[in-house]
This record gives sequence, C-alpha cells and structure tokens, in this order.
Amino acid sequence: MSSSSSDWSSKKVCVIGAGMAGLVAARELRREGLDVTVLEQSAGVGGQWLYDAATDGGDPLGMAGVHSSLYASLRLNSPREVVSFSDFPFHPIGGGDVRRYPVHGELLRFIREFCDVFGLMDAIRLDTTVVRVAVAPPRRDGSLRWTVRSKHNGDAETEEVFDAVVVATGHYSQPRLPSIDGMDKWRRRQLHSHSYRVPDSFAGEVVVIVGCNVSGKEVALELRRVAKEVHLSAKSTTEALTPSMSKMLARYDNLHLRPLVEHLCEDGRVVFDDGSFVIADAVIYCTGYNYSFPFLETEGKVTVDDNRVGPLYEHVFPPSLAPSLSFVGIPAKLILPRFAEVQSRWVAQVLSGRRTLPSPEEMLRAVEEYNRAKEAAGLPKWQTHHLFLDLEYCDEYGERHCGFPRMEQWKKELIWSSISDMRDDIETYRDDYHDSDVIRDGRRLHGWPPSPPLAPRPQEKDDDDDRRRKAFSPSKFSLR
Repeated sequence: MSSSSSDWSSKKVCVIGAGMAGLVAARELRREGLDVTVLEQSAGVGGQWLYDAATDGGDPLGMAGVHSSLYASLRLNSPREVVSFSDFPFHPIGGGDVRRYPVHGELLRFIREFCDVFGLMDAIRLDTTVVRVAVAPPRRDGSLRWTVRSKHNGDAETEEVFDAVVVATGHYSQPRLPSIDGMDKWRRRQLHSHSYRVPDSFAGEVVVIVGCNVSGKEVALELRRVAKEVHLSAKSTTEALTPSMSKMLARYDNLHLRPLVEHLCEDGRVVFDDGSFVIADAVIYCTGYNYSFPFLETEGKVTVDDNRVGPLYEHVFPPSLAPSLSFVGIPAKLILPRFAEVQSRWVAQVLSGRRTLPSPEEMLRAVEEYNRAKEAAGLPKWQTHHLFLDLEYCDEYGERHCGFPRMEQWKKELIWSSISDMRDDIETYRDDYHDSDVIRDGRRLHGWPPSPPLAPRPQEKDDDDDRRRKAFSPSKFSLR
C-alpha cells in the first residue's frame, strides 16, 4: 500500500491548514493535477502569521486554542531574501515595510500575494475547524482513504471522504511548559509567550522570563522599557552569556541573568537553583511548543512522544499509512518556506505516481536508524525534528526526494552572516549589517534592490564562513 499511487490524478486530497506549509502544499499538489481542498480554522490565510490581538484570556498558560503566537512588535529574525519560495521571492514593495527584517504584517502580505498569484483561494475553506481525521473503508483495490469531519463557523459537523490527507498545521500553537515546583500554587500572573502581545500591562512590575533563547531575549528587551526589573532565567548562565547577552546586560540596569528556577512560592518569591530569589509580579515561560494533532485518529500508528512525531519517514510519511497520510512542516530550526516547499513537492510527486516510496518495512527501518543516530549524538527525543539549520542536509534532502535545486551560495552566506550578527548583538543585527561581495552580487543578479554599502566589521567579528558555522550553537537559535 505504501508505494501504491494508481490513478491519483482523479483523487481528492485534503490539506489541513492554510499557513505557508499548507498553501505551498496545495500549489504543488495542484501542479501534479490533484484535486485539492484546504481546510483552515481561521478567517484568513497565513497560519501563524495571521496576527490575533486576542490571547487565551481565561487560560494565560496558552492552552485555550488561540492559534497565533505573534506579539504586536515582532519582526522577522531571518532575512527576507531567504524567507521565500524557490520561484516566488519576498521582494519589498512600495508602501510596505521594505526592510530586510520586516514586521510580521509584511510576511502576511507576502503569503496572501502568493495565494492570489497561484489562484489558491478557490480551494480554501476558511473558518473551518477539522474535528476528526480517521481511516475510512478502503477502496476496492485496498488502498487507504480518510474520513474528514469538520465544522464551519460553528455549524453542524460535516463528513467527507478523501483519498489522501496532508497535515500542515504548524507547531507554534501548543505551548510546552516546564515542570516547576509550585507552579500550581503561585497566585500571581503566569503566562506562556504564546499569550504575550504587548508590554503595557507589565509597567512597573518585576518579571521573570523562563527561557533564554531568541524569544526570551526579545520579550525581555521589550519589557525592560516598561517593567521595573526583568530577570532572564537560563538552564546554564555560562552558556547563556553570549556576546549578545553580555551587551544586553551592560546596557540596561534593570535586566538580569539568573540561573534555573527551582520553585515558586505562594508569597510571590521565585527561587533560583543557586538559592537566590526575587519577589515577582509575573512569570513568562518562553519554553517552546509541542506538536499536537488532536483531530487525528490512527489507532496508535502515529503518536507524539516527548515531541517526537512518529514514526515518520524523513519527517513526512508514516510508514504504515503512506502515501495517503503525510505531514508537511514538521522539522524545526530551519528555513521553513523553502523546506516546506521541498516536502510538498515530494508528497505531490508521490501521490501523482511520479515517484514511489520504499516498502513500509524499509521506511520503518530508516526511521529507527535516524532516531538511533540522533540519540547516539546525545540529542534528546524532543529534538528529533530539529535540523539545526543544516543547509547541506536540506540540499541533499531536496535533491534526493524530488530533484529540488540546491540553495544558492549567496543565500547560505547571508544566513550564516545573519546568525553571526544575531549572536553578536540581538538588538542591532536587523538594521546594522554588512553584506559581503558574494551576498551583494547574488542579490543584484536576482533582482534585489541594492544593500547598504559594505563597511568594515568590528574586530571581534570574523567573515570566514567556516568560523561562522562553528560559532552557531543550535540550542541558542531558532528561526521564525
């Protein structure tokens, strides 16, 4: 059943989610001649990038169902030159935010334009929540089909049968919370960064931020303008004390780096594992997200175990249910638009019959080998799908599975330069960058407007690409 794709051109495919992954999946499936329906729970396309000023009001720890995790002032932390699809660049337009790292609304504009240019809206049903996806009675040839139950704007539920389902629901909506003694008894404000939007309500307060990756630092920098004190809690203060963090602490007297939170006390104390404490008004958890597919019923054939979705062959196909069930956009710590396009093209070519999959047994063995290799490298299970911006792996993945072209060298250098700049100074890297000749020539050849003149880098920065890659620490960087 795994590699059976007979007469797929006449078959119906359901894509769940109309964010970047779902939209590019719909486009690639249509290009292969498949009949596509996209179900989207929100009132518009964009997924995570459809900003919602509302938060999980009654559930500030973020479990109440608001999809978007964007806060109002957020800017991209990846250059717009690489946040694009292979044939649809994220060029600036007049009247918009033309900066290399624009505000989130500019990316939503780009997503909507992508949807319009490729005529995808007629395939999308907005305000439609998927309630249940389960195996339906098979076709006469024994191949799998899927029953999809959905609800439109609170109306009665409807059921449809599809020949394949592509899950593209993202993974930045279900907060991942730490287990800290006293969390359940602490009566002051607690929230996950998923529910953070604006800093105003924290004016004059003492705030503890748990988590010291990109989002934790950026929320801290915004809050320090209005809060009395902001304390950033890290698993390891030694590892957290990057050049960027050192600059933050030197600039602002009300920013403090703290060790791991040991427990919370009912009287408002937040006690750290070195015995020190602060009396806080609020705790914000910038601790990441969990994969969650509450609508999916597979009788245990696809599970989420400590954030490992599996088994998934190459992060896409569950061996025993392939190719009729697939996932696009599962991997993290990478350039999502491009990799989602690669995965979508592969799925589309498999479903159209242009490519075949290995047997279920071979796919399962490959998954087990991949997981063993991760574990042997010392990576915890919850990082199974983290690719740590391995651009060579991404290139080989695309070439192997769907003949996707490799990323241009100038874009790779731009990514490494961006990471280096962020690690040096998270406050200034978006607006104070210095492109190499390779980047400037690449941008010019591909129709991008001129970048600022090349200026000497500070002495502590190194332009050697290999040095930049070695300086990249996966635990401290995540791409939006």
